[in-house]
Amino acid sequence: MKNYLLYCLAAASLALSFCFDKLPDASRAAGASAPVAAEASLFSGLTDNGPGRSTPAAEPPRVTASRDSLAYGYYAQTLGLKLACTENKSLLQTVTDWLGTPYIYGASSRRGTDCSGFVGRVFKQVYGITLQRSSRSMFTKVQRVAKTEMKPGDLVFFAHGRRGGIYHVGIYLNNGKFAHSACNGGVMVSSLSQAYYARNFYAAGRMAGTTAGQPTEALLAAAASARPE
Repeated sequence: MKNYLLYCLAAASLALSFCFDKLPDASRAAGASAPVAAEASLFSGLTDNGPGRSTPAAEPPRVTASRDSLAYGYYAQTLGLKLACTENKSLLQTVTDWLGTPYIYGASSRRGTDCSGFVGRVFKQVYGITLQRSSRSMFTKVQRVAKTEMKPGDLVFFAHGRRGGIYHVGIYLNNGKFAHSACNGGVMVSSLSQAYYARNFYAAGRMAGTTAGQPTEALLAAAASARPE
């Protein structure tokens, strides 16, 4: 009889212990579900496009310009340019990605590239244009433009003297600066006003198809209003 009572007391103790162990778990589970549900509700509210709408509405030009101004600020600082926030972002981004690539004659990859290899890869990625492989052959395909009329994406050519052969090519960016792959430093941004490049500058040229997609007047106005005073 005594053993039977002890057995009943032990069973009751185990049952009570089990109940108290489970109650905190259930409480924690209920409490944890609240923030998850709230977050899901908030996300739904931000992404819900309403009945029958599966894609978000297009951003107004002003919103797009404000968001893009952060990217332009990064490119301006990295490339050492003063930007108007209307330049071709793909060109700026691609050049930025190639910065520091070492110079390797005859190559055209991120492991190493020469000047024409770099220009060719950038033009293919940004404009979908396949260029000739050498700087001299590139020059035969461009429309000559005055140095004072250069636009981002124009090609700049260098030669040893007016009668010397073209030996180097780069991509004009802005503010008198151009991107190129130099034999003494790889892909970099240099200034046309530097003594060496000013002395050996030969001509500038524009490839057909590089001026497409220029910003509209509305986007230009929105970009201007988005820039800090």
